[in-house]
Amino acid sequence: MPATDWKEVITDDEAERFERYASVFTAIQAKYAKPPPPARALHAKSNLGVLAELEVLADIPAELKLGMFEAPAKYRALVRYSNGAARRQSDKKPDVRGFAVKVLGVPGTKLIPGMETATTQDFLAIRTAATPVRDAAEFMALVRAAQTPALLPIRLIASIGLRRALGVIKGALAGFKLPLAPLAATTYYSALPISYGPFAAQFVFRAHDPLTVTTGGELGEELAKRLASGPVLYDLCMKFYTDATATPIEDASVEWPGELVPVARLTLPKQDPLSPRGVKIAAYIEQLAFDPWHARSDLRPLGNVMRARNVAYRASTQARKAAGEPTELPSFD
Repeated sequence: MPATDWKEVITDDEAERFERYASVFTAIQAKYAKPPPPARALHAKSNLGVLAELEVLADIPAELKLGMFEAPAKYRALVRYSNGAARRQSDKKPDVRGFAVKVLGVPGTKLIPGMETATTQDFLAIRTAATPVRDAAEFMALVRAAQTPALLPIRLIASIGLRRALGVIKGALAGFKLPLAPLAATTYYSALPISYGPFAAQFVFRAHDPLTVTTGGELGEELAKRLASGPVLYDLCMKFYTDATATPIEDASVEWPGELVPVARLTLPKQDPLSPRGVKIAAYIEQLAFDPWHARSDLRPLGNVMRARNVAYRASTQARKAAGEPTELPSFD
């Protein structure tokens, strides 16, 4: 049975600071909006947008049959693969790779005010199991320093001190040095916690395709060819909070250990993303907002970085006038 004694630590000035952080991202978003309208503040370039299905498994341990994972069910879903940078650039450049899933038809009260009756549940993941930064303050220091790449180390040291700056740079470089790998064979991690009923967990989309080769081409084109020949599968797994040291809620730089417990299967069915219909699907997905706070109240994002994202993602969504949450999908004919 997972532990339930986890807790968040929220400072009195947090809301004000997070609003300031969001304004920085809005400025970056506007900077790269040439020509307008602006793209996403981060993860601007989509590798591919495709249709999917999420199937809740029947053999989940009894104590973990909670919320949307309480009973076997199938949901339609949309998946967006992306690069992490604020600008659209070649896939050959080192980058954080993103994996965003929007599940449709999910019942339950949602978190965002005014969207409590929405029927979408989003899961956002990257290909590293932890982040290089401990919290939102360090992340913002890194973002600001990265605006002048040649001066990044100096500016980061001035902002957060030598020891932490070296740790952040080391962690960032480790992520960037990961080989350019096929998207279908890449496992993706939330790297940040969410609630899972009374528990706290991180989730992992574990790839079924073996990661045996690297790629030298554009990632989206390679995945499109893969999907044209057959489905791509991932296991949606959870790993759970055990204690404040091994699995901290507020320190995003610590990789959580623990067993992966499968709770669902994500299937990208055979499809042709390069066909006229596939292009329409990708364009539709690109208009949507993927936000970790598009979530049921019992799957609430946890921790400092997640709380900062609650403000920043909303600002980015509003700036680019993203489409509202879908209740059903068009035919794309």
